[in-house]
Amino acid sequence: MRKIFVTGGAGYIGSHIVKALGEKGYDVLTYDNLSSGNEWAVLYGKLFIGDLADKDAVRKAIQDFKPDAVMHFAASIVVPESVKKPLKYYRNNTVNTLNLLDIMEEEGLSKFIFSSTAAVYGIPESIPVNEDMLMNPINPYGTSKMMAECILEDLSSAYDDFRYVSLRYFNVAGADYQGRIGQAYRESTHLITRALKTAKGEFEKLQIFGTDYTTPDGTCIRDYIHVDDLADAHLSAVEYLIQGGKSDIFNCGYGHGYSVREVVETARKVTGIDFQTEETGRREGDPVVLIADSSKIKRVLKWQPRYDDLEYIIKTAWEWEKKR
Repeated sequence: MRKIFVTGGAGYIGSHIVKALGEKGYDVLTYDNLSSGNEWAVLYGKLFIGDLADKDAVRKAIQDFKPDAVMHFAASIVVPESVKKPLKYYRNNTVNTLNLLDIMEEEGLSKFIFSSTAAVYGIPESIPVNEDMLMNPINPYGTSKMMAECILEDLSSAYDDFRYVSLRYFNVAGADYQGRIGQAYRESTHLITRALKTAKGEFEKLQIFGTDYTTPDGTCIRDYIHVDDLADAHLSAVEYLIQGGKSDIFNCGYGHGYSVREVVETARKVTGIDFQTEETGRREGDPVVLIADSSKIKRVLKWQPRYDDLEYIIKTAWEWEKKR
């Protein structure tokens, strides 16, 4: 049985990957400090509560478990917070990744899956975005992830046996179809989650940031990917490395997008609730359109998405929200 060490496996995305690994028969150890994750979200394997800043704790967990590969999700991810608290993001997203890689090198571990982001592209030069485009992040969150990717590239060049896959996520949404786990951030900034919480009455109204963009309805367009499809991409990536695949980078998205207004109307349709919205000014740094070119991951990893349907994405998220 293959053993996978998963950092941040109690969080939203990490817990769905742990679920997918467990369902495929992998032996999983989740390492998480529970700063934004939840113990109940770890459906398979064991949970080691610890911080990546504590290298002794990381080392002990890895030595005891002896994994075949490492998947790294533990990170701070709120873009506006990263602007206000940049050191937190460089410390958690870059330095702690370095801590983990240090210990992997000490223990002779050479297969690494990195949770990256479309934020490394900044405002893309063209759409759809492909993996060869220049990284030009516009906030500390994106920069902290870019710096970790640069470390991985250099490691891969320096050591023939070290191989990694970096998966650059676009807009991840939805929840486990059985409603067991979903997005449970204390202060979610994701559009779909905030729309559903507004439908539930947790917020008085949903703010729409900017209605004068050069898009058909004036609002930003994003590429939304269901979290279970993203989990499948990680399974494909780890199998690829285990079977001898070389280091590589892949976008994770569907290759088409929906505007903010389209998401709002679909959320109203799914919930049956005509919740209130408020149009306000643009947020600084929001790209007009952000859509992935996902042809590479389909070609190299043979990844085939199953849930490319905005209504289904929102429906699974709504079923989860109603349970909370």
